[in-house]
Amino acid sequence: MTGELAGKVAIVTGAGRNIGRAIALALADGGAAVLVNARANRAEADAVVREIEAAGGKAIAHLGSVADASSAQAMADAAMQQLGGIDILVNNAALRQEKPFAEMDYAAWRDILDVTLDGAFHCVKACLPALRQSRAGTIVNIGGLSAHTGARNRAHVVTAKAGIIGFTRALAHDLADDGITVNCVVPGLIGTPRPKGGPEPAHHLRHQTITGAKGRPEDVAAAVRFLCGPGARYINGQAIHASGGAYLGG
Repeated sequence: MTGELAGKVAIVTGAGRNIGRAIALALADGGAAVLVNARANRAEADAVVREIEAAGGKAIAHLGSVADASSAQAMADAAMQQLGGIDILVNNAALRQEKPFAEMDYAAWRDILDVTLDGAFHCVKACLPALRQSRAGTIVNIGGLSAHTGARNRAHVVTAKAGIIGFTRALAHDLADDGITVNCVVPGLIGTPRPKGGPEPAHHLRHQTITGAKGRPEDVAAAVRFLCGPGARYINGQAIHASGGAYLGG
């Protein structure tokens, strides 16, 4: 532990498992107190809190959907009241589904955008007053490889994740005067368990890393941790790919 995040308070949305869990653990390892958000699975959120506490860190679990503005506000309030502030916000919560566009109804479209894109909006709005008080606030949004490459049967997911990139760049300008950096980490070809034992996303079969090996959630978490630390204050408005070279565009 380097303790580079000592004294900081972080919120990580969608942190009950996979990449979100790894991010919460990495920030706690850096010394931050962490609010572990999950939409509804108390057992998963509590398990992450126990892992952090077992390693000597501080964490609380908070349930609530980021798609609901009042829920996002309740989450921010909990961090302020129980942890003493908000210095770091990681917008990781997202839904990823596959459906041909011709079969996609508006409800399915909105389900994805409500959580992934609108959820990030709600969380930033709720956390902004505290992030401004920090004077060294950090927002890290979690993007997606398919937003840069495109993908079949994922029009809603690609659109939402592409919107996250635009949101990142816009906020970097809007919040610079408040001392808040805003960046995006873009995971790609990360080996994570699929819900209900489902198959790998179809677009994973169309891309490969340079080495041929898939990444781990911890590889994404390491990039997020760096962006939240004091050594990354000059990095702003960027989309940083943690994909093993699966995407080499700008």
